Amino acid sequence: MSGLTHFDAKGDAHMVDVSDKAVTDRVAVARGYVKMQPETFEIISQGRAKKGDVIGVARLAGIMGAKKTPDLIPLCHPLPVTKVAVELTPDADLPGLRIEATVKTTGQTGVEMEALTAVSTAALTVYDMAKAVDKGMTIGGIQVVLKDGGKSGRYEAR
Repeated sequence: MSGLTHFDAKGDAHMVDVSDKAVTDRVAVARGYVKMQPETFEIISQGRAKKGDVIGVARLAGIMGAKKTPDLIPLCHPLPVTKVAVELTPDADLPGLRIEATVKTTGQTGVEMEALTAVSTAALTVYDMAKAVDKGMTIGGIQVVLKDGGKSGRYEAR
């Protein structure tokens, strides 16, 4: 299958063999957002949610999500993740929270999936913690904005 590395010559899904790849420093940054009603935004940004510190809990959930990525994504390699940072930033213009995750490793394959999973898990946690007051929240814009290291080099979203 042209260019799709997770399929073999017969078209069957398989885990990519990275054993011949060089061990290099790798980093990935992903972003996304949770959009909500202005009232929900106020509750979260003022720390008044009944379930507790939404931003703090979502940050920890994002970190845990990055570490559990190979358990969730079938063909993802288990990697020695050396750093996971998840930031949730209130944005009144959205209104909602902007989420950014940075993941690092030294290994034979990249950490884009870990960064994407961190953002997704953090966003889902925000939804879970605030759904009692706003079931209409939307999660979106989840994408890799930076990837560096390895044979393919650097990628930056425009």
